Amino acid sequence: MPRPRNCRRIGCMPQANYYKPRGIPLSALQHINLTYDELEAIRLADLEGLYQEKAAEKMNISRQTFGRIIESAHKKIADALVNGKAMSIDGGTIELDNSTGTEGPPHFQRGRGRHGRGGRGRGR
Repeated sequence: MPRPRNCRRIGCMPQANYYKPRGIPLSALQHINLTYDELEAIRLADLEGLYQEKAAEKMNISRQTFGRIIESAHKKIADALVNGKAMSIDGGTIELDNSTGTEGPPHFQRGRGRHGRGGRGRGR
């Protein structure tokens, strides 16, 4: 039996949790799921510019685990962009770090949008 996963600390919830290519019906698209910890790894390494060791420390994981998470995230994002796939952000064993001061409201507290999918209207 595999060892249970430790919680990965994330600094904030995403503003949007679903992306898809414009002009293609959702029913015609393949789907990729990016977990919250993968998004946090992308945020820390690529957006904040932190080295893997410092980013891993912020997420409360080892540097090796951080490396595996960010590699998985990069592959998923590249696959979605290159092959025109829809991408959702959801799941993973996480805990929200309230000490950063940058956290947004959890996605379940926001409205679902005009069309019930969390979007901002037609064509976005």
